[in-house]
Amino acid sequence: MKQTHIDSYYAATRNHTGDFPTLEELVECDVCVIGAGYTGLSSALFLAEAGYSVTVLEAAKVGFGASGRNGGQLVNSYSRDVDVIEARYGDKTAEVLGSMIFEGADIIRQRIQHYDIQCDYRPGGIFAALNKKQLKGLTEQKNSWERYGNKNLRMLDATDIKREVGCDNYVGGLLDMQGGHIHPLNLALGEASAIIGLGGKIFEQSAAVEITYGEPITVRTAKGVVRAKYLLIAGNAYLPQGLDNRVTSKSMPCGSQIVVTEQLPEKVARSLITNNYCVEDCNYLLDYYRLTADNRLLYGGGVVYGAREPDDIEQLIKPKILKTFPQLKDVKIDYRWTGNFLLTMSRMPQFGRIEKNAYYMQGYSGHGVTCSHLAGKLISEMIRGDAERFNAFASLPHMPMIGGRTFQAPLTAMGAAYYAMRDRFGI
Repeated sequence: MKQTHIDSYYAATRNHTGDFPTLEELVECDVCVIGAGYTGLSSALFLAEAGYSVTVLEAAKVGFGASGRNGGQLVNSYSRDVDVIEARYGDKTAEVLGSMIFEGADIIRQRIQHYDIQCDYRPGGIFAALNKKQLKGLTEQKNSWERYGNKNLRMLDATDIKREVGCDNYVGGLLDMQGGHIHPLNLALGEASAIIGLGGKIFEQSAAVEITYGEPITVRTAKGVVRAKYLLIAGNAYLPQGLDNRVTSKSMPCGSQIVVTEQLPEKVARSLITNNYCVEDCNYLLDYYRLTADNRLLYGGGVVYGAREPDDIEQLIKPKILKTFPQLKDVKIDYRWTGNFLLTMSRMPQFGRIEKNAYYMQGYSGHGVTCSHLAGKLISEMIRGDAERFNAFASLPHMPMIGGRTFQAPLTAMGAAYYAMRDRFGI
């Protein structure tokens, strides 16, 4: 059955690019990429720029998954920041990974400028602290990020953040001008157009159903075949079970929900977020929000473990909006949707090699917008013969999810509930 983009604000306001064809032939190429989300698109674009012939297979539409559904925030670093990496993996690993924590956002800005991608980019992101413990953590984060080269950070006290965000809940925050926000689906579509412009091929409605490893690797779809020297599996949370269980066994899809309000008057929009930065709080189960280009409030939060579709997204998110902005009690919700991201036990991305000429990259654990773009650069370096930076990630242990497939969702939810309680009491 043909799959279309979900009914989201992004789909309703996407740039028109037309449909990409369905694979109904034999294609031979240097690199076959499974998945047309950010990981696959970034990888294909870097490789096409380097002169490789690339073919991207997408089961649905370009940007169908998390890449076209996320909050649109360019958040630097990984789901676990450098201090955790230092404590867990040692100073040497932290130094290597830390040197890359701002590179993903830089890549996105370079892509936008070089290929003239119209995706509503706006600079600046705020981490908002709800208590003194979180504010202390942001001070430590600022010091850590400055050690790794980010000089565009500013601490906000209670008065400062009140000027930026029309909310009384925050005691301070951290402004990162190397962050920002975008229309994520339009970024994906722009990158896809760039790949085509460089001679790459993208096929939609062309799910990979069988992989035969060898030299070359053969990937079959329902109606076609790709033969390639290299394979990259980049399906993330939307990669089907059974295609290669070595890739899917050590991670768990999780759902996050987003709503978008009706259009707001300019004065009202600016009273919510004065300088059009994006905002996320510092809770373990965090809320995030921003204004769209047409002055709507986009607000997301909550996690559904195991990627179940919640019964009423608006009922989940509207109370969060009103807790942040009680002045919006009469504002209507025009769009609501859910999307899946891929969670790992360590909360660090999983990069690896599964055969001599086959690789995977996945599991950004909520930090996929920027890290997936970095991933594309690293796999291109790997295939071109420079494996050092890819291997820095690949050497991290990929721990199995506690409880296996049967119990991982409820056990993870229990752990999250514990941390949510700590958030509530500021401990």
